[in-house]
Amino acid sequence: MFRAAQYLSDRKISVAPCISIPPSPGEVQIQVSHCGICGTDLHLFHGNMDHRVTLPQVIGHESSGTITAVGAGVADWAAGDRVTVRPLAPCGDCPTCRRGHSHVCPKLKFIGIDAPGAMQGLWTIPAHTLHRLPDALSLLDAALIEPIAVACHDVRLGRVTPGEFAVVIGGGPIGALVALVARQHGARVVVTEINPFRIRLLREMGLEVLDPRAVDVPAFVAAETGNDGADVVFEVSGSAPGAELMTKLGRVRARIVIVAVFPKPVPVDLHKMFWKEQEMIGTRVYEAVDFDEAIALLAAGEVPFRRLITNIYPLDDVQKGLLEMEQGADVMKILVDCSS
Repeated sequence: MFRAAQYLSDRKISVAPCISIPPSPGEVQIQVSHCGICGTDLHLFHGNMDHRVTLPQVIGHESSGTITAVGAGVADWAAGDRVTVRPLAPCGDCPTCRRGHSHVCPKLKFIGIDAPGAMQGLWTIPAHTLHRLPDALSLLDAALIEPIAVACHDVRLGRVTPGEFAVVIGGGPIGALVALVARQHGARVVVTEINPFRIRLLREMGLEVLDPRAVDVPAFVAAETGNDGADVVFEVSGSAPGAELMTKLGRVRARIVIVAVFPKPVPVDLHKMFWKEQEMIGTRVYEAVDFDEAIALLAAGEVPFRRLITNIYPLDDVQKGLLEMEQGADVMKILVDCSS
């Protein structure tokens, strides 16, 4: 027996005993150490993904842990291996998968939404989702790999190069990670954010942050770039003002990277995009290469990723963490200790 945090519907999470499921062929069982709470979990908590979940559903996908058992046919992994999980289960046979883009497979199952997630003591998952952890990397820090991989994917698709001027609209957890990774790629990075706690934390990490309520962001970017504009703009706020702002900030032939999820259409100044021949790039989740980069960045210890962790809660307090995120409290990244 072990315990799991399950979404029941209508903003209710239950932490209850569950029965361990032994790994089938091609699967492994993991003793989960830590799991992050992210915006996707909050969307699920709000009922926005009820059409995808089978209730009750174990949530969570930003995980780290240790293998406890392997199923038949699993040759590359053994009990005791320390791992993180790339929580994607594509069909492997559709035209998108055959073109090598299985991470955006039309039939993709996202583990933690469409299948049971990581907020449980023992988690049985496909072996193909695993990435090995360096010995020196703690399991606590390793729970940050999945969101860092999101940022690595965004920066890679945005083709950020040294010396470029990048603007990140929205300084939440993913926006902060995009800014840190883009800076590590050699760009000058400016972040826009309105939350005072996040502004202070990002500045303490050495990032340049503007509050758009106090600063004319387009005028600032123009002045700093010789009236040219940003080379790349990341829209991470998911807000209508952010979508309206993004094409104004980019230079001629700038790359505009859409990171946030926009559940409803919002106005976008397409005339600016047309006039400047700007390029708009959609980004969704990540690929194996992004996990590899995230693990390497975290293991190198050169980027202060751990500063983003503001709270670590026991499994019993998952709902408390979700409510803190919902209320916009002074939090950036919340981790759950699944062994507690």
